[in-house]
Amino acid sequence: MNDRSSRALLESLIGFATVSRDSNLDMIEFIRHYLEELGVESELFYNAERTKANLFATIGPRERGGIVLSGHTDVVPVEGQAWTVEAFRLTERNGRLYGRGTADMKGFIASVLAAVPRFLARELKLPVHLAFSYDEEVGCLGVRPMLAELERRPHRPVLCLIGEPTELKPVLGHKGKLAMRCQVKGAPCHSAYAPYGVNAIQYAARMIGRLEAIGERLAQPEHHDARFDPPFSTVQTGVIKGGRALNIVPAECEFDFEVRALPGFDARRVADELQTYAEAELLPKMRAVKSNADIRFQSLCAYPGLATSPHSEAARLLASLSGSNEFGTVAFGTEGGLFEHAGIPAVVCGPGSMDQGHKPDEFVTVEQLSDCDAMLARLADYLSAAC
Repeated sequence: MNDRSSRALLESLIGFATVSRDSNLDMIEFIRHYLEELGVESELFYNAERTKANLFATIGPRERGGIVLSGHTDVVPVEGQAWTVEAFRLTERNGRLYGRGTADMKGFIASVLAAVPRFLARELKLPVHLAFSYDEEVGCLGVRPMLAELERRPHRPVLCLIGEPTELKPVLGHKGKLAMRCQVKGAPCHSAYAPYGVNAIQYAARMIGRLEAIGERLAQPEHHDARFDPPFSTVQTGVIKGGRALNIVPAECEFDFEVRALPGFDARRVADELQTYAEAELLPKMRAVKSNADIRFQSLCAYPGLATSPHSEAARLLASLSGSNEFGTVAFGTEGGLFEHAGIPAVVCGPGSMDQGHKPDEFVTVEQLSDCDAMLARLADYLSAAC
């Protein structure tokens, strides 16, 4: 393409409706071809069905670790939202660029791609790696096989910059997440004889009440970390299904719950406590009525929190790139904890605001996109001067 500005590239990227449930291959192929035209080779890491792929590319010397620029290609759905512009076509109004993914987070990917000619024109002492993943929005799933491959390589990156929307403010931490499904199998009967059945909804309700009690305990002041908002690990039940008719004791009920855990707190402790409660107190009562009654748990997704030290080399570099050492945290999750667990320190800083993410008429400002371009220019200077 002739116009390699971040705005032009963003217009192209928004045209790909890469909702997590669908393929991202058209967008990945666009990026691969764009890089190929500039002489940059890419590696693709496919999912098992080969319907989606991560893209990884390196610019600069391969015998050193370098800096990863990470972004996810998938976006959330637009159905049921009252958009006033076309969601998958870029619209500019009053200094704002509208479209699904402009903030979360194709704006950052566009700036990264626009910076490639600058990286190529410089004699980089440290390489820059581009890592674009799939299925971040549904549990940071796609990046995992790519990270597994990077862990096997002799020169591991020394830092990952994740361009989630922070209004380009430097972020060093976020909570982790565990999402679980609980399935309760009871025994049906006519509601007139309710004591002779096993009411799956009522037993599910007891577990949901137990989750609420756990959440209240975690909210006590001794568990607070003032860097986060809210300053404690949270527990909530988001989905529940069960029952067929009011005059039938329900035989099935399932509910989904999540834990948003402070870094350092193992979210599985909540699931383990609930399972222990179910097995020790509820199942014996259920099976006293019906021997095949059961309670089962299924993990839906999980990713770790992020807590990069403000005194680390990663934090110092982020401060120089962003122009601020007022480090913060965010409430939403990123792939940062996964990079950190792979031995690659991670920080978060990107254009736009998550206040616009996942909403109708999502946007990033022209100014934020330009400021991100400037941040990546400073990164090129750093990589050229590094010892």
